[in-house]
Amino acid sequence: LLNSNKFTLIGDNAFAGLSHLQYLFIENNDIQALSKATFRGLKSLTHLSLANNNLQTLPRDLFKPLDILSDLDLRGNTLACDCKIKWLVEWLESTNTTVPAVFCSSPGQFEGQRIRDLALGDFQCITTDFVMHQVLPFQAVSAEPFTYASDLYVALAQPSASSCSILKWDYVERKLRDFDRIPAHSAVHCKPIVAQEQLYVVVAQLFGGSYIYRWDTAVDKFIKIQDIDSQKIRKPNDIEAFQIEGDWYFVIADSSKAGSTSLYRLNQNGFYSHQALHAWHRDTDVEYVENDGKPRLIISSSSQAPVIYQWSRAQKQFVPQGEVGEVLDVQMVKHFRAKREQFLCLGRYIGDSKVVRWEGQRFVEVQALPSRGSMVLQPFAVGRRLYLALGSDFSFTHVYLWEEEKQKFAKFQELAVQAPRAFRAVPAADVQLLLAPSFKANTLVYRHVVVDLSL
Repeated sequence: LLNSNKFTLIGDNAFAGLSHLQYLFIENNDIQALSKATFRGLKSLTHLSLANNNLQTLPRDLFKPLDILSDLDLRGNTLACDCKIKWLVEWLESTNTTVPAVFCSSPGQFEGQRIRDLALGDFQCITTDFVMHQVLPFQAVSAEPFTYASDLYVALAQPSASSCSILKWDYVERKLRDFDRIPAHSAVHCKPIVAQEQLYVVVAQLFGGSYIYRWDTAVDKFIKIQDIDSQKIRKPNDIEAFQIEGDWYFVIADSSKAGSTSLYRLNQNGFYSHQALHAWHRDTDVEYVENDGKPRLIISSSSQAPVIYQWSRAQKQFVPQGEVGEVLDVQMVKHFRAKREQFLCLGRYIGDSKVVRWEGQRFVEVQALPSRGSMVLQPFAVGRRLYLALGSDFSFTHVYLWEEEKQKFAKFQELAVQAPRAFRAVPAADVQLLLAPSFKANTLVYRHVVVDLSL
C-alpha cells in the first residue's frame, strides 16, 4: 500500500525484485507520469490500482509485463483521450482484466465519455511531415522530373552555372546523382520531353537564344538539334509540354515587350513553330489544363488578368476564350483537381495569392493567401493528400494541406527555403520527394514521411 503519499513520478524498474508481489495500490498521490518499464518484473501481480492520481497519459504497452493481471483501477485520473492513449482502447478491447469505467477529461469532443466506448476510428493519429533528405550544392530556378528508359531523372536549370543539370535517381543509395550537363548560358527552364521513345530537352535562356537538345543513344550524350526563333522568344519564363490527339506540343511563355508566347509541334524532324499565342503582354507563366475533355492553356501576365485559350479541333489551334476574374499581376498559374472539381492557384508577388474554382463558365474565388514576395505557388499531391507550397523571397515557405470539407487549404508546415523558384513532387519508388530549387542558396530535397502519433 503506497497510498496518500506525495509521489509525482514512478520510474523504470521501480519494483525490480518483487516477482511474487500480487497486490499493489498507489492511490491518492499526485503521480503525473509513469515510465514505460515501471512495472517490469511484476510477474505475479493480479491487482493494481492507480486511482485518484494526476495521470493524463499512459506509456504504450504499460501493462504488457503484467501477465496475470485480473483487476486494474484507473479511476480519478485526468486522462487525455488523444493518440497517445489509443493503445489503451485497443488493450481494453482485448484484455480479460476487469477495469472499472474510466472517463476522458479531454479533448472537448471526448470529455466525459468512457474510454472503453471510444472507437479506434475516432482517433486521427496519422499525420505527415516533410523532412530534409538531400542537399544539392547549387542554385537552380526550375526542376523537372522525368522517366526515360525506365530510370528516373530530374532536369534543373542553373543560370549561375550556365547549365542544365540532369540528375539520375540512385535506387540503391536513394539519392539524386550527377548524370549529365547541357551548356545553357542564363538558363531559366530546362524542359524534358519523352516522345516517340526519344528524349528531348528544351533549353530556355534569357540571353543568346533558346535551343532543343536530343539524347543520342549512339554516343550517350545530348546533341543540339535546333534553335528556337529568337525574334519570338526573347525573354522566356516558363515551358509546358503536352499531347493533344496524339501529337506532342510545347509552349513557351515570353515575358518581353516584343516577344510572343508561342506554341511548337513535334514532327518527324523536330519541333516547329505552330502558333503565336500571346504577343507583347510580358507573360509570366503558362499552364496546360484539360477540363471536360477540352484542352486549354491559361497564360498569366504582368499586364493583364490571366487569359484562357481553348483548343479548336477544327482549326487545330488555341483560340481565346476569356479571362480569369480580375486578378492582375499573376506570377504563376497552376491547377489542381479535388474530387471532380477543377481549381486554379494564382500566385502573386504583391498582394494576396488566390485559389479559384471553375464553375462552368467562370472561376470563383474560394481562398486568399497572404503572399508578399511570392514567386511560386505550387499545388501537388502525395498519395491522397493534396498540398500547396507558397514560397517567398522574404520569409519561410508555407506548406498548406487541403481540407476537403471546408474546400480550403489550412497551414500545415514551414520550410526554410531561401528564394524558392519552384516546388516539384517526385515519386521515386518507395520514396516521395519534394524538390525546392533556390535562386540564392542550395537546392533542397525533402522527403514526405507518414507519422503515426499513436506509436
